[in-house]
Amino acid sequence: MKKIILIFTFLLSGFIAQAQELNWHTDMAKATEQALKENKPLMLFFTGSDWCGWCIKLQKDVLKTTEFANWATQNVILVELDFPRSKPQDAVLKSQNQQLAQTFGIQGYPTVWFVKPVKGDDNKVNLSGLGSLGYDKSAVNWITNANTFLAK
Repeated sequence: MKKIILIFTFLLSGFIAQAQELNWHTDMAKATEQALKENKPLMLFFTGSDWCGWCIKLQKDVLKTTEFANWATQNVILVELDFPRSKPQDAVLKSQNQQLAQTFGIQGYPTVWFVKPVKGDDNKVNLSGLGSLGYDKSAVNWITNANTFLAK
């Protein structure tokens, strides 16, 4: 009986982990298209995934929590804009990320910008900045602060 309960618990935890798997876009055009279709803002996560200690802490303390996963699924389209030092990166992706970092004046990592894509009369999409956040050790505090930007 104990074995059956243990197996059931193991399988259930696997399904829960899969359900919490978030879709992080790297292609800004595809993410913007989805944001417009779902009428959600974009959450742009500027990170140095393989060297930035605070980025890794933000991932661990906030972005990989159940609270964040539940919130993000309902509220935003996720975009990871990575600036790795050791991992190879496609030239097109690297260029896209550098242009966005310049556009948003990124001075340090991690930085998270919330933006609303707005399609103009000419069908050109502009990004309207809602606000930015950095590291916070509490997922609940981070989400509360993010919600103040999304309310705009």
